[in-house]
Amino acid sequence: MTTFERRQQLIGLLHKQAGLRVPELAKILGVSQGTIRNDLNALHKEGQLNRVRGGAVLSDELPLRSVSFTTRLKKNAATKQSIARWAADFVEDGDSIFLDASSTVYYLVHFLQNRRKLRVITNGIEIARAMAQIPTATVVLLGGVVNPDGSSISGSMSELFLQDLHVQTAFMGCSGFTPDAGLTEVHFYEAQLKSKAINTAERVIALVDSSKIGKVDLTPFAQTNQITHLFTDHNLSQAWIARLQQTNLTFSVCDENGVSSFTPTLPENKHYRIGFANQDERLPFAIDVRKSLERASEKAGNVDLVLADNQLDPDVALKVAERFLTQNLDLIIEYQIDEHAGNRIMNMFQNADIPVISVDIPMIGATYFGVDNYRAGQMAGIAMGEWVRLNWNGFFDRLIILEEPRAGALPATRMQGQLDGFQTVVGVVPAENRLVLNSHNTLEVSQAQMQASLRRLPNEHRLVVMCFNDDVALGALEAARSLGREQDLVIVGQGAERLVRLEMSRLGSRIIGSTAYLPEKYGEKLIALALKILRGESTPPAVYMEHTFITAEPEAENV
Repeated sequence: MTTFERRQQLIGLLHKQAGLRVPELAKILGVSQGTIRNDLNALHKEGQLNRVRGGAVLSDELPLRSVSFTTRLKKNAATKQSIARWAADFVEDGDSIFLDASSTVYYLVHFLQNRRKLRVITNGIEIARAMAQIPTATVVLLGGVVNPDGSSISGSMSELFLQDLHVQTAFMGCSGFTPDAGLTEVHFYEAQLKSKAINTAERVIALVDSSKIGKVDLTPFAQTNQITHLFTDHNLSQAWIARLQQTNLTFSVCDENGVSSFTPTLPENKHYRIGFANQDERLPFAIDVRKSLERASEKAGNVDLVLADNQLDPDVALKVAERFLTQNLDLIIEYQIDEHAGNRIMNMFQNADIPVISVDIPMIGATYFGVDNYRAGQMAGIAMGEWVRLNWNGFFDRLIILEEPRAGALPATRMQGQLDGFQTVVGVVPAENRLVLNSHNTLEVSQAQMQASLRRLPNEHRLVVMCFNDDVALGALEAARSLGREQDLVIVGQGAERLVRLEMSRLGSRIIGSTAYLPEKYGEKLIALALKILRGESTPPAVYMEHTFITAEPEAENV
């Protein structure tokens, strides 16, 4: 089919089933994930849909009732969405948040679809309607006077209500911002309400597109020192970036390809620019690594962090590397899956004389940081062996190994460690009793692989499953559930990321444990290692995280 026909079919699919992810769309349409991403980006620019993490939602899913708000929403739409996408990372499950009625904050709603049990206070009518579509969210729309454009509420009733509230994070747009005046607003009563909301919040996140920076409007409602973090877009000039760095403000400059975060330039500290190419912004483990890096960079006080997404795609990773070479970086932290692409990327950085830290996947010439692969795997294998010995008297029908060959020889020892640890408990597993599958490092592929395998093994009911990571473990579990064979499997993961820990807390979960890599602690150690390298201090060729095997400690089953 032509590009036009494919994109029309894509829109039709989203009309039928909202929330389809890129891998699902690629499979349905029979094209690559890269082609789907290009289609979604093109349709986004045409205003036919809005990009969200991992996929897209149609622009007309929730029609707006305010004409003037619709006009504001369309102005600088792409930059506002980029800002909202990164600002959404400040929201965790169960948070209490305040959302003002600005058009930039409205875009934030699209990126909160996967958050659970949010408590949302807002004066934005359109924002309240949009948030109410999230099933687990509790939405409080402030009472008071409806403003002339019909999109927001303000007045003394709203301010009185706010006095008794406490929220973790307040998200604020504005009509103007300068370091001296702070956040300003053209509407007096709107500014008053925002000021009251700020007093209820532990932190304030400002979403300010670059067209508003340098502009001072009628009424200030927040001084610069009240802002925890400011997000703007890539159209901000270098002169303004330099000026903002002379303040005490931490801020991020966003575009559709990534984000650069800046900390205040302190005269007593040498300032560094570090690039981080993340493995994939759809993977919970990788997201936790990136968030920990952002926290550590801000804490260090002299690190500007430039972020990009490798999207589990070697071609994308190469393009990210090329872009990094133009961004005046002092050091690069590379997290990507493909061993062969890693060699090419490393050659590019070595030619530019830029030091590199590789995360979890080694690159020749880079300092390695992350998993002690064999030991991490061995811990899981021993735990699996003990479970099989205790619950199945040491007997099982087949061992299924979900690996990731692209990662290369060293990460492959993670799977060898699992096998060796398992065999120390239950004895040697003959080759004919092993089934090795390529997981492609994703939930979707591992689920498809496991579904196909389970259909080929209808009479085997004691299946031991070892996985390259936790996404793969969850994919295997979903496959068994979809076929009504959940009890046939016992699974161990690698990473112990939050979704797997949540699954293990479920009574009777078939994921019996996972080796913890502690991604939330990667950032602190990575930044410390990076600063040592940049200061010319001696560093080892490899720095490992310490590992712990986490289990829900289920009771033994009746055999």
